[in-house]
Amino acid sequence: MKYGAMNLPTKPVLQEIEDIGRLGFDYIELTMDAPECTPEKILKDRDRITDLLSSCNLEIVGHLPTFISIADLYESIRQASIDENIKALEAGVAVGIKKFVLHPGTIRGIARQVKVTANKNAEKSLAHIIKKANELKVTLCLENMFPETHGPTEPFEFEKIFSRYPELRFTLDIAHAHIGTNRNRSPEFIKRFASKLQHVHMSDNYGREDNHIHIGAGMIYFGRIFKELKMIGYNETITLEVFSRDRDYLKMSKSKTMQMWDNT
Repeated sequence: MKYGAMNLPTKPVLQEIEDIGRLGFDYIELTMDAPECTPEKILKDRDRITDLLSSCNLEIVGHLPTFISIADLYESIRQASIDENIKALEAGVAVGIKKFVLHPGTIRGIARQVKVTANKNAEKSLAHIIKKANELKVTLCLENMFPETHGPTEPFEFEKIFSRYPELRFTLDIAHAHIGTNRNRSPEFIKRFASKLQHVHMSDNYGREDNHIHIGAGMIYFGRIFKELKMIGYNETITLEVFSRDRDYLKMSKSKTMQMWDNT
């Protein structure tokens, strides 16, 4: 098993690599968002990034831009969102990324009243992004969302997507699977998509919002989920998405996660 941490895109990427390396992680999950981790800045610092990854003994996974709108009703905004994803794929490949996480389209504002149209827009955008990933010969892992996003949240919603795009893989976000339900959806995701699962996100919450708090501080029972992962022989990557000013909580979350995994 490899354990990673996600950078904060509000902080300089080189400093984030150093900090995550110092905490003893196996890899950084580079989330390619403004203001500090755009494709342009990644390419500008390409050599320094790859040298620093090597000196910190870190591998790298990519997270395509989060705060864009591939389901947007405005065609110009939707196209710009596709373009940003493609630029991020290209920049990521330039620094050695071979596995990328992608959020399905979040549906915002008035688009929630015409979800059929918004979902069609998201699907068209997804097709463009998958095509580019195929051309670059990288793995693209679609992530489950939560009800507030109006994106794919329940396991059955992914059946059609994975059937249409067999090359697409799956990122299980355990925290997302806990939001807006009296049960965690993770076990069902694991059972349904065992052959697709290639990446996991972990943080804790109270079941209402995506808090990204440290492991053990919220209400998620990880033991059962780890049992399900072990039953399918999962041995890929787990990213800790724990965002706090004090990174001792991130370090502690790594220790707790490794201990839980070993003791499950």
